[in-house]
Amino acid sequence: MAISEESRHHLYQRLEEVLGREETKVLMEYLPPAGWADVAAKRDLDALESRIDMRFDRVDERFADADRRLTEMDRRWDERFTEMDRRWDERFTQVDRRLERLDGIPREFRSLLYALMSFMAVMVGAMVAAIKI
Repeated sequence: MAISEESRHHLYQRLEEVLGREETKVLMEYLPPAGWADVAAKRDLDALESRIDMRFDRVDERFADADRRLTEMDRRWDERFTEMDRRWDERFTQVDRRLERLDGIPREFRSLLYALMSFMAVMVGAMVAAIKI
């Protein structure tokens, strides 16, 4: 049976005749506004809680998976950068050896050459850093 506003009003009037105004007001405050079918029971809340928990578990799994993938990407990037550092060290060592053999090169030219190579290394590092971001 659906409870209408009219039937609630009739109930209110009848209770007021029997119990009095204050007691009726208190009693009517405890009744749900739309009927008992719209009131959630404890089992409804328990079922809702379990559904929400399952959704949070799935979200947690997705975050954990994303974290694993990011960790793997970081590891691979670190390996690549380590290899690049090793190669650059080898190249600079080779250039240093060649420059040491060339005694006839003026000191200013050698300084300029070192500055140019350092600038190139900084630019490559900046490009790699920009790619990593």
